[in-house]
Amino acid sequence: MATQYEISGTTANGITRSVEQGVSEGVLAPGAALPPVRRLAEELGVSPGTVATAYKELRRRGIVVTLGRGGTVVAEAPSVASRRPPKVPEGLRDLAGGHPDPALLPALVPPSRLSPGVRSHRSSPRLARLESAVREWIGADGVPVEQVTFAHGTLDFVGRVLSAELRPGDAVAMEDPGYHHLLDLVAALGLRTVPVAVDGEGMRPEELRDALRAGVRAVVLSPRAQNPFGGAFSPARRDALAEVLRAAPEVLVLENDHASDISGAPLHSLATAGPARWAHVRTVSKFLGTDLRWAAAACDPVTLARHDGRLLLTSGWVSHLLQETVHGLLTDPATGALVARARAEYALRRTALARALGERGILAHGGSGMNLWVPVRDESAVVNGLRSHGWWVAAGARFRLGSAPGVRITTAELEPPEAARLASDFAAVLGESEATYGG
Repeated sequence: MATQYEISGTTANGITRSVEQGVSEGVLAPGAALPPVRRLAEELGVSPGTVATAYKELRRRGIVVTLGRGGTVVAEAPSVASRRPPKVPEGLRDLAGGHPDPALLPALVPPSRLSPGVRSHRSSPRLARLESAVREWIGADGVPVEQVTFAHGTLDFVGRVLSAELRPGDAVAMEDPGYHHLLDLVAALGLRTVPVAVDGEGMRPEELRDALRAGVRAVVLSPRAQNPFGGAFSPARRDALAEVLRAAPEVLVLENDHASDISGAPLHSLATAGPARWAHVRTVSKFLGTDLRWAAAACDPVTLARHDGRLLLTSGWVSHLLQETVHGLLTDPATGALVARARAEYALRRTALARALGERGILAHGGSGMNLWVPVRDESAVVNGLRSHGWWVAAGARFRLGSAPGVRITTAELEPPEAARLASDFAAVLGESEATYGG
């Protein structure tokens, strides 16, 4: 609790630094309540306005959030204390990380010819040949590609766009369960998260409608390989979501197609339904290499201008060496064949485990991508039970806002012969304590 840490300071900046220090040191844990403004002002001998200014700055920086009558508390993922996954215990098979199979990634070979001398890349931040390749790549799925841009990965793009579009306290509709790094990012920006339930076809239209009524200014969602649930838009679901969004043309729609070429599902993009404000962003880390911190986005003209304006003022451009490497891989026939093989292998491995679990009466969700989501009653019991059998899976708490418990299993490196053994171990864990399983 906040009473275990004595906040100090006689100015707004001093109070802000004191709270930030407590959070960064872990003394003020996520969810810890800060004293009411007037009480802290009396304790420090300052005006209530000074404390209110400090709290406002802490909210702006994503360190605390205000819960109405619940007061001001430390954010669940404060921007000064990045939440990291637990370390994989030695000797366990890691099925928690969400990483691709290294054997299905191409060799990364930097371009042999480096940039000649010093020149201003700000005047030409994107390589024309890569821009052309991106238009062909994304445009093949029907996404409008009149405006495209590059970023240092999906999180970089989403963070930059949201910070340019929204202000602390604004609300964002997010998938529940959803990608934990995106959930943390939105919180760190000082934005309010409005959970929207997902199913096997992605975000649910009725819940999205409720979120729009709650005043969200942006929606972040996945058209396929939804992480961790594995849902993928059907044409009917895409159309239903588009119909809901037509009632709020001012809302920014950010579509995260992170697994694109290895998702194992066709793309039915909301971008094809004509939203006014939108972006469709893709990275290549899942199928070309995890060190390729690069993403391409197609978007409306306003979103492109706001993103590129912020990029110009910060890093300026994405490394041309990185762009050269990505271009070489995207246009290489041998790499294309390897990606096609990876797509087939990931689908085989994912469905093999889903089938094996189903044969034992265990429901698993995962129609696309590299993960399965298995509902359970007690995440800790299942995680620890599987640990005793040599498996390490991800507890669902990191991915959930208000949805029911579950565990995420990454199947990218799980060969089909291993699926039966894991499924048997899973069934044994559930059998040891029926209360752990929630069907």
